[in-house]
Amino acid sequence: MAEDLIIPQGSRSQQYEALFPQIQGLVAGENDLTANLANIAAAIKEVFGFFWVGFYLVKDEQLVLGPFQGPVACTRIPFHKGVCGHAYTTAETIIVPDVEEFPGHIACASASKSEIVLPVKNQAGRVTMVLDVDSDLLNDFSEVDQIGLEKILGLINEAWQ
Repeated sequence: MAEDLIIPQGSRSQQYEALFPQIQGLVAGENDLTANLANIAAAIKEVFGFFWVGFYLVKDEQLVLGPFQGPVACTRIPFHKGVCGHAYTTAETIIVPDVEEFPGHIACASASKSEIVLPVKNQAGRVTMVLDVDSDLLNDFSEVDQIGLEKILGLINEAWQ
C-alpha cells in the first residue's frame, strides 16, 4: 500500500493518468468499502485541491453522506433534490458550471461554485452511490474530469459491487 501520493504536474488529464495507478495501489488488497472510499476521496482532493470530494450512499430511500474530504456537508439528500439527486435519478454524470444556475441546487456550502456528480452503479445497473466533487471556482469541470473520475470509479465497480 502506498502511504504518500506523488502529486503529478501537467495537464489535468495527465494528473488523472498519474493518479489512477496510485489509487489502484491504495485500494489493492483492502476489502473494506468505507476505507477505500475514504482513501479515494482523499487522493482526489489532495491531487486536485477541489473544495469538497465525497460519496453519498443509497440508504433508506435517500442519499446518505459517506466518506468525504472537505468542510461539513449535508447528511441526507432526497433522490429528487439537487445535483446529487439528479445524478442518482438519471443515472448519468452531471457537470454543473455554476451551481447558482442549477434548478433545485442544495447549498451545503456557499463557497461551492461548480460541481460534478457521477453515479456509481452495481453490476445490475442500479445506482448504489454517487461521487460528488465541488469546486470553489466557476466552470472548473469538463469532460476530462468526467473521463478521469469514471475510470477511478471503475475500481469500485470491479471490487465492491
